Amino acid sequence: MADHFVTIASGRYQRGSDRHYPEERPAVTMRLPGFALAVTPVSNADFARFVSATGHVTQAESAGRPGSAVFLPTDGPVDLTTPCWWHFVDGACWHAPEGPGSSINHRQDHPVVHVAQADAQAYARWADARLPSEAEWEAGARAGLADADYAWGDELMPDGRLMANIWTGSFPWYFARGARAGTSAIGSFPAIGNGLYDMIGNVWEWTSTPARPGATPERGCCAPDAGDAGDAGDDRLIITKGGSFLCAAEYCQRYRPAARIAVTASMTSAHIGFRLARDGQPGD
Repeated sequence: MADHFVTIASGRYQRGSDRHYPEERPAVTMRLPGFALAVTPVSNADFARFVSATGHVTQAESAGRPGSAVFLPTDGPVDLTTPCWWHFVDGACWHAPEGPGSSINHRQDHPVVHVAQADAQAYARWADARLPSEAEWEAGARAGLADADYAWGDELMPDGRLMANIWTGSFPWYFARGARAGTSAIGSFPAIGNGLYDMIGNVWEWTSTPARPGATPERGCCAPDAGDAGDAGDDRLIITKGGSFLCAAEYCQRYRPAARIAVTASMTSAHIGFRLARDGQPGD
């Protein structure tokens, strides 16, 4: 449903938070014109149609050393200040997300990953759309709850229900919900109040917003080191939003609308995707 959109009415919306990580401060109120945000992130099936129609080759496939950053769990507890769970895998890309021999055959409805911002922008142009700004993305993720911690309210797991694809267990070695942590099928978790799916968790999502002057690239569970990231030279820092399947309560509580990280525009990894926006207030 990446081509279905929810209208976000013009109005005043909060961006950021004064209660959480330093990079989210200060909380500000911004006036936005009406716009529309895609109901879901772009899926592997969506991206395959784009590649078939255009012949687009992603950055991870065309870099001097083709490949991308893949998450591999550790064998046991590790020092969380050293992100040893990220590995550059030669040949990893959107259609081979763990490298040669892997495929998306059974993940057509998962969000596409291993896409740089330029790849996301190319898809958006093809789809007669664009990437959302950070403020637009956050306005959509708040779903009318102006200062709630989460996209669905102030409780992470209301009535014990997991509301998003985030890490459960002990990061980065024990995943409590199955054999492996990774992306989930879009729509596996409940929509938020305005009908948008997967705004929180699953994959970080590209925006069109540059990071503030002086910002430094995120490193750790949220983003690989540059040497492990398939980074191909575009060192502009861009804001991504929403958290991913790697966000863990004991380490990275960025599964919130206000959370933000800055990554280089050419970053590709197993946990960054995107969704579309359009100007005005188009219907579904």
